Amino acid sequence: MSSQQDNRQTNLTRGIRVEIASFVYNVIEVVVSVTVGLLTGSAALVSWGLDSTVEATSAATLIWRLKGEKNGADKRTVLHRKKVALYVVACAFWIVVAAILYEAVSAFISQEAPGFNWWGIAILFVSLVVNPLLAWGKYRYGKRLDSPALKYDAKDTLICEYQTVVVLAGIGLTQWMGWWWADPVAALLIVPYVAWEAFEATKDARSVDPDEAEATADA
Repeated sequence: MSSQQDNRQTNLTRGIRVEIASFVYNVIEVVVSVTVGLLTGSAALVSWGLDSTVEATSAATLIWRLKGEKNGADKRTVLHRKKVALYVVACAFWIVVAAILYEAVSAFISQEAPGFNWWGIAILFVSLVVNPLLAWGKYRYGKRLDSPALKYDAKDTLICEYQTVVVLAGIGLTQWMGWWWADPVAALLIVPYVAWEAFEATKDARSVDPDEAEATADA
């Protein structure tokens, strides 16, 4: 029993490290992409950056939740942290949906093609490499800890990978084909995925009952 507990503590520590790496990287994504997106007028890049705020929020809440268990929190506290974390992530998702719609509609109204900046392209290409590694780490320790929340976060990171490809395609079509509308369209293609994740996170948060301390499912 002690060996199993030690093994779980080790996996909790490693899971926390993966989420810390995810948090730091996503903060960098947000700063670079939103700054460049606002300077160049790219709705797709701004929307992608705003979605990274959800990734950062998710990472922060999972660090909080995993540290609670690692430090010996009781089952009720762990479930409470899971519920709070899911609601925080859900709210962040809904805010991002509203922000993306605003940016895209504004771009359609102005009908101005965004400018070009290598910093924006660079962060997108770096993400194509970093995100699969983060997703693999999250899923690996989510499976070892039997943690749906970690595996759910891994899926979110893979969705971000898809979004990165969409944004790169939108910027490419805008710059090399002269299609000004490709950028806001790329932004709008992100909305259904973000909205679905918002819905799922909200539903999951409602299903958690901290008073059922004897529940066997881990966050």
